Amino acid sequence: MLLFGLAVPLLLRARPERLAARLEPAAPPPPPHPAVADALARRIDFWLRAGRPLVRRGCLTRGITRFWFLRRAGVPVSLRFGMGEVEGRIEGHCWLVRDGEPFLEPRDPREVYTETFRIPGGAPR
Repeated sequence: MLLFGLAVPLLLRARPERLAARLEPAAPPPPPHPAVADALARRIDFWLRAGRPLVRRGCLTRGITRFWFLRRAGVPVSLRFGMGEVEGRIEGHCWLVRDGEPFLEPRDPREVYTETFRIPGGAPR
């Protein structure tokens, strides 16, 4: 998890469609036990924090790393990217969505950010 977090800046150099292809698992894994997603997310967050300052902070590293490992564990999440105005500045954010709702977010990002891209693909709302 730590090594993947370190590699995220290199992955972000790819065009969006290539990034999506690299992040999606080759074959869908079986669905996990419900407690797996939360436990795995806590483990991912631990390793990303442990890797600082080498591992970049922020939603891109966190979101892409969570997406990679959760999808491979069979958790049905999508990764959303959006833009919005925060304190007078235009900012971007990415977040996970599970069962149509933001997953592992302290606040609902949809209130601030307009979705512009998602992995797996599909039309943004």
